[in-house]
Amino acid sequence: MDAGTTTDDRTVKIGMSILQFLLKDYHPRDFAVRLWDGSMWDTDAGQPRRFTMVIRHPGAIRNMFSSPSERALAQAYIYDDFDIEGDMEYVFPMAEHLSGLRLSIADRLRVASHLLRLPSVNTPQLGRQEARLKGTVHSIERDREAVTYHYNTSNEFFALYLGKRMVYSSAYFAAPDEDLDTAQERKLDYICRKLRLQRGERFLDIGCGWGGLIIHAAEKYGVSAFGITLSEPQVELANERIRQKDLADRCRAEVQDYRRVNGTGSFDKVASIGMVEHVGEQMLPEYFRHAWRLLRPGGVFLNHGIGYRRDPSSDASRSFSQAYVFPDSDPVPIDVSTRIAEEVGFETRDVECLREHYMLTLRHWVRRLESHHEEAVRLTNEATYRVWRLFMSVSAHAFETGMYNIYQSLLVKPDRGKSGLPLTRDDWYR
Repeated sequence: MDAGTTTDDRTVKIGMSILQFLLKDYHPRDFAVRLWDGSMWDTDAGQPRRFTMVIRHPGAIRNMFSSPSERALAQAYIYDDFDIEGDMEYVFPMAEHLSGLRLSIADRLRVASHLLRLPSVNTPQLGRQEARLKGTVHSIERDREAVTYHYNTSNEFFALYLGKRMVYSSAYFAAPDEDLDTAQERKLDYICRKLRLQRGERFLDIGCGWGGLIIHAAEKYGVSAFGITLSEPQVELANERIRQKDLADRCRAEVQDYRRVNGTGSFDKVASIGMVEHVGEQMLPEYFRHAWRLLRPGGVFLNHGIGYRRDPSSDASRSFSQAYVFPDSDPVPIDVSTRIAEEVGFETRDVECLREHYMLTLRHWVRRLESHHEEAVRLTNEATYRVWRLFMSVSAHAFETGMYNIYQSLLVKPDRGKSGLPLTRDDWYR
């Protein structure tokens, strides 16, 4: 070591050299890196800086890149090996660049030797932990455990960013700059118009969340609305909101698995908004068969869910989302769910793609959550805040790029060949 060169000076140089080598071919140069000692690498080449990556300590870079993977990088962020200042959504093209690097053997050895010269630090993993579910995947018991892991976080936490109606699914925007609450109310009404709800009809919402749709349907369309979810905190708040609206005589929510809703032809209309992606591909036949049994002949089922463009080279079971957000989630391509629904007997009457709407929704949620950072941490912890900030930001990027999609499928249970539906969609847009 040269005279006057400290150990910290050396680790700063090593850490910066690793990052600059791995990112030497990455463009655009719209970011900066700040190391633990305050030294900066500002890549600005006349472009606006979108974000700054803040490396907290010398061991962070070793943690991030010794065994690079989606989950390793996510954990490094969640437990504060590094932070992102600025717009997190702009980070993901960089992450894709890093995950797609194909280094030569010589370059891999070079990076590895530099990493080994950095200190090994086991960052305390405080706060939210990975899901550890037990039992058979998509059994009733395990599905309830998966839902509890996500939704028992805190009703107050979700209220920080979801908006006044507490709707946890894509809004429906008339313009990109429209406010979230207006777009969510439009979405609820659009679903009701697609279902063509009529006063006095029996309506089931599978996965009703905090009751936004059943409350809107009962209040605005006069239906008898029943919502089910596996989350007790959701049901408690949903029924409190129902009582506040004086709708308890025709609207209620219960903790119940969709497989345990009894009755043949008990409902005129059924909706499932943002729940099908948690059913599991192997369970989709049972899911659609049960919806079929619950509907009267001529009944209509609106199935709203994420469609996933599968990457054969990826391992979804090892993803960050599976570990920290939605364990056992299993979104499928739209052709898979449509095929299974029709094999059960449904007729597909309409499919609408709402991909850009979910991108806009998620961006609203992220901004709202970030603006309530301190309160979110008070209600939960820093790691939980970071999980949601990361998850919603990466999801917005996935919807923007087409990795994820969102579809509303309108399915009918024909009555001896008769759909009972009008010839056009004109009434949806009046």
